[in-house]
Amino acid sequence: MGATSGMGRGIALGLLAEGYTIGVCGRRKEALDEIKTIAPEKVFTKVIDVTKEEAPSLLMQLIEEMGGMDLYFHSSGFGKQNMNLDLPIECLTVLTNSYGFTQMVVTAFNYFKTEKRSGRIAVISSVAGTKGLGSAPSYSATKRFDWIYIEALAQLAHMQKLDIKFTDIRPGFVATDFIAGDKYPMTMPTDYVVRHVLNAVRKGKRKVIIDWKYRILCFFWRLIPSFVWERMNIHN
Repeated sequence: MGATSGMGRGIALGLLAEGYTIGVCGRRKEALDEIKTIAPEKVFTKVIDVTKEEAPSLLMQLIEEMGGMDLYFHSSGFGKQNMNLDLPIECLTVLTNSYGFTQMVVTAFNYFKTEKRSGRIAVISSVAGTKGLGSAPSYSATKRFDWIYIEALAQLAHMQKLDIKFTDIRPGFVATDFIAGDKYPMTMPTDYVVRHVLNAVRKGKRKVIIDWKYRILCFFWRLIPSFVWERMNIHN
């Protein structure tokens, strides 16, 4: 989900290269069709906007067309630096990263549960969920939402004795069109991050921060008390 550009496209191509039959989803049909031309017999496509009410039923249609699903990968997201609190940006971020995220992840969870089959739900969240970032309030808040939601679903799967595994992938800032025009520290090449993402899924990791620089950064971020954090000037 979210395969039309950036990390999502890279992950889709990586899974395809590893032998997966893949279903690719996103809002831009032409971008999905471009992926399908690479291996028409192994690529299924569906135009899906995760913020729309019909998104869950479209995902189920795609799963049926493919004959089943073993891995659901959610790479759909939105966010901008927004120190002026432009309300449309804040609301679209919440709509995409919380409402849209919930729609799709719950649909995947219920599919595995109903079909009584094992599966994995992998999601791209972000290190931005570590602390509330004043330069991107809704983005950092919704990424923390994603962390907690996956944690809750992992517990629910255990309580219900379901063979559903989870991978929460938390990259730092990645040099994609998504952040073009804004200034971000320690940006990483997309291909580099995609390799780490595929490795995390291949190894069945529960959660992973990409990469080592961000693991160190997040470690120290977590040590900062709230009364100190709230007085820090972090603009970018």
